[in-house]
Amino acid sequence: MEPENSIAGMSRRHFLSASAVSAAAMMLPYRALSAAPKENVQDGGTKTFTSKDGTTIHYKDWGVGQPVVFSHGWPLNADAWDAQMLYLGQRGYRVIAHDRRSHGRSDQTWNGNEMNTYAGDLSSLFELLDLKNAVMVGHSTGGGEVARYIGRYGTKRVAKAVLISSVPPVMLKSDGNPDGLPLTVFDGIRTGVAENRSQFYLDLSLPFFGYNRPGAKISEGIRENFWYQGLQGGIKGQYDCVKAFSETDFTQDLKRIDVPTLVMHGDDDQVVPFADTGARTAKIVKNAKLKVYPGFPHGMPISHADVINPDLLAFIKE
Repeated sequence: MEPENSIAGMSRRHFLSASAVSAAAMMLPYRALSAAPKENVQDGGTKTFTSKDGTTIHYKDWGVGQPVVFSHGWPLNADAWDAQMLYLGQRGYRVIAHDRRSHGRSDQTWNGNEMNTYAGDLSSLFELLDLKNAVMVGHSTGGGEVARYIGRYGTKRVAKAVLISSVPPVMLKSDGNPDGLPLTVFDGIRTGVAENRSQFYLDLSLPFFGYNRPGAKISEGIRENFWYQGLQGGIKGQYDCVKAFSETDFTQDLKRIDVPTLVMHGDDDQVVPFADTGARTAKIVKNAKLKVYPGFPHGMPISHADVINPDLLAFIKE
């Protein structure tokens, strides 16, 4: 049995030896510039744009029709949505996904690796493409990004929202959130990233996809792709993002969501426990629809795309 209040299956030594890493290494104050986003390059359907602080953000924009905009989880990139983008693109939707700053092929920035800036980058993409009537889909940290975008910029460009295995309302345990995960868990993640993120990400792939469960059918290809995507990003940004996804309180953002919203979560999520996240989010968002997947893991959009994709399509078409 895994120890209580831990992200099960992750390298035990990272949690047992976890200690707070110097606060000086954490996010420094970020000041956005006023420049408008500017599109830079197109290469075989992939593009980049320059955000308001000069950061180059990579994104993919395929197909035509109603736009579906995807926000990926930590420590991945836009390729985490391959199965959904292919599926929906083949069914008449315009599918768009970006690499969050310091992740994937986007610039690896020292500053700005926090939710307000992430949402600002996403807003720049919406403005650049002049997106309207969009469906926003976020997984894990990306669900927080979707919530913060709507909290700050509203829903004038948004028709629907989907939060999959997402971190809102808040993951960190506190007096106001007694069922959350303790700080030592997230200090352990930071230790793993700082000391040997290559091995840490490989180890993390097991609980992420539920491959540490008895009788699980393990896909080494999925594990290796998770590891590969993680190492494409920058260590500083990924380190800072742990604070962003664990300590940001999205409660007020969720209250501002006024479009149809689907909350999808596996009840065996070992990374973002359902009871303190998806279940609570569905109660906060007005008229949210909750769909719980028995036995499904955190990474279910990848490992269980055959189930997730039709459900996602059905909600979009409602």
